[in-house]
Amino acid sequence: MSRANWKGWAICRPSLALATLLFWPGPVVRAQNRATNEGTATIIDLPTVLRLARAGNLEVSLAREGLADARAAYQSTVLQFLPWLSPGISFRRHEHLIQDVSGNIIEANKQAYSPGAALTAQVDLGESVYRSLAARQDVRAAEQGLATQRQNSVQAAVAGYFDLLAAQAQTGVSREAWRIAGELDRQLVHAVGAGLAYRGDELRARIQAGQAEQAVQRAVGAERIAGARLAERLHLDPAVALTAADGDLVPLVLVPTNTALAPMVAGALARRPELRQSQAGLAAAEANRRGAAYGPLIPTVGGQAYFGGLGGGVDNGPSRFGQTEDFNATLSWRIGPGGLFDPARKQRTRSREESARLAQDRLRDQVIREVVESLTRFRSLAEQLETARKTLAAAVEAEKLAGQRKEFAVGMVLETIQTQQDLARARDSWVTLIAEFNKSQYELQRVAGVELDAVAPTPR
Repeated sequence: MSRANWKGWAICRPSLALATLLFWPGPVVRAQNRATNEGTATIIDLPTVLRLARAGNLEVSLAREGLADARAAYQSTVLQFLPWLSPGISFRRHEHLIQDVSGNIIEANKQAYSPGAALTAQVDLGESVYRSLAARQDVRAAEQGLATQRQNSVQAAVAGYFDLLAAQAQTGVSREAWRIAGELDRQLVHAVGAGLAYRGDELRARIQAGQAEQAVQRAVGAERIAGARLAERLHLDPAVALTAADGDLVPLVLVPTNTALAPMVAGALARRPELRQSQAGLAAAEANRRGAAYGPLIPTVGGQAYFGGLGGGVDNGPSRFGQTEDFNATLSWRIGPGGLFDPARKQRTRSREESARLAQDRLRDQVIREVVESLTRFRSLAEQLETARKTLAAAVEAEKLAGQRKEFAVGMVLETIQTQQDLARARDSWVTLIAEFNKSQYELQRVAGVELDAVAPTPR
């Protein structure tokens, strides 16, 4: 669609009252919308929504804490290769019978104390190596999970913002329809009083005005609900009435309508953080499987060095205190459950690796399907928006002609009411399609793996 077509709505301005609602409600309507039961509304624009969605969203904060936990777990697997120091002091007392080294039973009353510190290291070398490799992949998966959550949160916030814009515009449409219906009702009241109109026409106009008033009430409630939902997504106080900035409800250009499917699918498969997260999860499963297969072959290495003093002696005898050191080294293998000859453990890790691989294939198919769906919906909405523009122009012209016929006393009240209803529906469809059209482009960018906050939208 050309830029000229998008500006074609300008031909639909037969009067100031009609022009105010062609694209956006006028200043009087906006002033009414900003007066809420809670007080003055807080105005928010699209750049602010993008910034808050990344920084203030609770889901993003939870994903960030998950990343911090994964990093701490990886650091723990690295630190297990290092020895630890155990300082302390011990005291031992013995009384009466004891057996000496020759096997004789003797009576001895003695005590001993030993202050010092032991430097100890025991590493299940095979398990530790593969566990640290898996933990590193868990960190990468958490990083991509955070990126995924940021993208989802930004897209959801943008969708909520355009929902609020559409709700505000629909409120303006409803108010204008109510105003027009009220004018017709008042004219017919005077005409019936003067004997120039039929009483039934007055009642039809009154019904139309009542229905228009109900539409305003529904639209005001929907606008307030949309603001509360956006506030929740941005982690703002839902009690604060949010109002979207004027002028933001225009068709945006983020993606050309002639974008080819194949390059977009290839880009999504290369950029989507969900796929990178899945790849990291598969790498972690592979490390665990190798750990179960080859880890038990590598021995557990242990060692201990004690440095301190030893003192004590027998009762009523000489006491002695001096330096003492002990050293110990071990090398061992584990046979049985959790070690060598444990086929169930190997089978479990192989099954988890295969499950991770199948999940990655399923996610790949899902990404391709999302791109196809989003691109198809975007193109369809672009066509619908062009059709809605033409329909709106026709509805405005029909309403204008009905008004002229009424001025010359050749029009029917039912015809006037019908044209007003058609115009209200056309305006409502127009603003709804603009919001959906803009949302579809952000969704298409998300499924294509493009950073949403890096997108610079421009109006058509």
